[in-house]
Formats: sequence, C-alpha cells, structure tokens
Amino acid sequence: MSLEVALEQHPKTFTAKDGRELSLRPLDKSDEAALLQFFRSLPHQELMFSKHKVTEPEVIRTWCTQIDLGHNLPLLAVDKGRIAGVATLHQKLGGWRRHIGRVSVSVLPDFRGSGIAAALIERLLELARASGLKKIEAEFIGKQEGAMKLFAMIGFCEMVRLPDYVQDMQAVTHDYILMGLDLKTDEEYAGMG
Repeated sequence: MSLEVALEQHPKTFTAKDGRELSLRPLDKSDEAALLQFFRSLPHQELMFSKHKVTEPEVIRTWCTQIDLGHNLPLLAVDKGRIAGVATLHQKLGGWRRHIGRVSVSVLPDFRGSGIAAALIERLLELARASGLKKIEAEFIGKQEGAMKLFAMIGFCEMVRLPDYVQDMQAVTHDYILMGLDLKTDEEYAGMG
C-alpha cells in the first residue's frame, strides 16, 4: 500500500481509555490556530526540549501553509475541534537515511494516560510502512522517562545514550537517548504466528 492510499483512510476514529472519541487525521491548512494553541498549552518545561519555536505564530503558519506529508507527516488527535495530541513522522527523501523515519509525539496534559500517544505512534508506524520505511527512530532527553517507557512498550529499543550531550533552551545539558524500531512489512507479519 502506498502512503497516498493509506492517507485516504483518514480521518479515523479512536476511543480513548476515558471513553472520549477522537479523530485521528493529518494536519490541514485550516489547523493553524488550533495547532498554535496546542503548543502554547504544553507545559513550559517540555517546550524547552523542542527543536523548533513551536509557540511562534510564524513557525506554525509555515508548517500549515507548506504541508509536505511525504517529508513531515503530522498526525493529529482531535477532540471536538481541540487538538489533544500531535505525532509527526519525519522522513529523508534521499540519501543514506532514506529508509529511516523519525517519530515525535506530544499530548496535552489533561489527555495523558488515555492511550492517545500510543494510538498516534501506532498509526504513524502503519503510515511509515506504507511509505516504504524500514526503521523508525525516536529521540529523547534523559528526563523523558515516561515517554521512553511508552515507546519501549510499543517495541522501541534504546540504541544510543550519550551523557550530557544536548542542551535545552536554557543551556542546561541532558543525556541524549536514541531509540529505534525495525519495521516489519505486512508479509513479514503474515509469516509470524
């Protein structure tokens, strides 16, 4: 299945552990205000580890007006018009890492523990397979123990740990952790059992 065909299956409905029904769908140009509000609603200490200035309107405007789902595929979990979670599949379209994707995920505090992050990640893994990717990575800093535990439960393994390697926005150093997952194709899954 191609990425285009896989994306035609959206939006998908997801029932959270607390019974809320959310829509899982790719980012759309009309999501600019809601996406900015989402990032501005995340705890300040979490934003210190972001690679982009996600609370700046210009950054979000660029993301929403220059959508390239083959390069960066943001998948949203939406609850009654409010973005509850965002997970993104990042891809290199050429070069020696073209078979490796990277996943990042954020969920608003009042939606955590309801399975949204896992649902977003698992759906992105399906989309990664449809894109022909063979491996997926996720990057963390040492304090993100809960997130690393979630990724480990999905099947990611720690590949690299570099002590005091990265700095947050206040120049405080933290451990850098790279976790990875080998993707199995549908054919490989069919052979398991």
